[in-house]
Amino acid sequence: MPPKKKRKRAVDRPTIHPRNKYSDKPPDFGLLASLYPSFEPFVFYSRDGRPRIDWTDFNATRELTRVLLLHDHDLHWWIPDGQLCPTVPNRSNYIHWIEDLLSSDIITNSNSNGDGEVIRGFDIGTGANCIYPLLGASLLGWSFVGSDVTDVALEWAARNVKSNPHICDLIEIRKVDSGEKTSYWEETCNGQSIDMGSSTQVHETEAVKAEPAPSSSLKLHSDVNKSYHGPPVLLGVVRDGEKFDFCMCNPPFFETIEEAGLNPKTSCGGTPEEMVCPGGEEAFISRIIQDSVQLKQSFRWYTSMVGRKSNLKVLVSKLREVGVTIVKTTEFVQGQTCRWGLAWSFMPPARKIISSHVTQKNILSFTLEGLQCQYSAMHVLQSAEAFFCSAGASCKSNASAFYIDITTTKDHFDAILNNNVQNVDEPAPCQYKKAPSNGSGYSHLPSTDLSFRFSIFQQVPGTLLVRGSLQHRDSPSEGAFSLMFQRLEEVLKEKFCREKASSGRSYYNQAR
Repeated sequence: MPPKKKRKRAVDRPTIHPRNKYSDKPPDFGLLASLYPSFEPFVFYSRDGRPRIDWTDFNATRELTRVLLLHDHDLHWWIPDGQLCPTVPNRSNYIHWIEDLLSSDIITNSNSNGDGEVIRGFDIGTGANCIYPLLGASLLGWSFVGSDVTDVALEWAARNVKSNPHICDLIEIRKVDSGEKTSYWEETCNGQSIDMGSSTQVHETEAVKAEPAPSSSLKLHSDVNKSYHGPPVLLGVVRDGEKFDFCMCNPPFFETIEEAGLNPKTSCGGTPEEMVCPGGEEAFISRIIQDSVQLKQSFRWYTSMVGRKSNLKVLVSKLREVGVTIVKTTEFVQGQTCRWGLAWSFMPPARKIISSHVTQKNILSFTLEGLQCQYSAMHVLQSAEAFFCSAGASCKSNASAFYIDITTTKDHFDAILNNNVQNVDEPAPCQYKKAPSNGSGYSHLPSTDLSFRFSIFQQVPGTLLVRGSLQHRDSPSEGAFSLMFQRLEEVLKEKFCREKASSGRSYYNQAR
């Protein structure tokens, strides 16, 4: 009897966002056809009795988008022939992912003026469909600036906004001028066009002290054909002093119009301006990265859709080079189509910082965020052991449980605090106070041996929680323990959370 073949273990694939309206109940084409006669001619039934549409028919996909926006979102919408037709479930995934980023405590929110403030987003290349501002405003009450460069896109985006008076006040359509100066055009609910003048000055918050990375750093992974030469993206479009919670972008994915037409299974339309960019999406998103280096904390989050996973890796490398504080990625899935989301920020990480005045705690911790990809928790554990052993302390490590039991004397403590860290050209992006290093000047030197446990826990990929706990809860040496733990934090962050200044990189945090 032949042996039974083993079943291959199914690989868990990303699914639609759980808060997406269509996560539990995909669109019912049959029901929609019965409710909207204009959609009925595009629906046919397959042999298994399921209602379907022809995805290669632009008129069918446009009408589906129209009825979904009307039926599920109470939005009136239309685009002319040839314009890019968005798929509502996929675009909703992007909106909800940004909602996740904004609601997380990964970064601080220095742009907020108080509770109840409306979230403000910037849609780069909103297109005639204006889908992201419409969905963000209707689903979550966000306000938007949607930018574009073509007259047709601006006209129809404004029409779609005016067709929905319940959210009209939340959306501004802004014209991008490809000339040296940028003129702005606003469409208000009463249809008046307002010339807002020109502004090419870029707002940069004073909270950012580090100098912008040189633009040449963005060329490390790109050839000359990947350079962007087109209308302004953020610089010259964002006005002086403006603050946004996020920007988002569905970039031109392709380098040529021929490449854009290679998928015979779908027909979503799209003009050359929407679909094509010399250098493709890599060049376009690289320009967003360049602009973000200048604008820094004018945005809490910079985000973009990415069409090719190979480009995602290149773009993440570029973000490491320009010194962002955090990077996040995700995967958007709709049917057989996969897209990736890329987000980054220059805002300070929201983490617990141990300062020198905290002297009465027997359990201390800090996080190592943005662990460089070549390092693991084991590397950190080994470095911590070497840190204490070099001072003569007694160390007993448990590699399988990722902890070290350490005993130090007064002499060991003094050696640790006077052991200078390797030269640092500039302060790390996450600021922390350094303990004084004048040896005999410490007022918290332990009078007895100090015993404590050093432990490592992984929170998310790229982030480790480092914890130190005194073995004796009522130890009189808590102040000395705090100072020594500060010193360890400084050394580990210097080694693992960023490379030397000469390498041109800074630390980041990537989580899927």
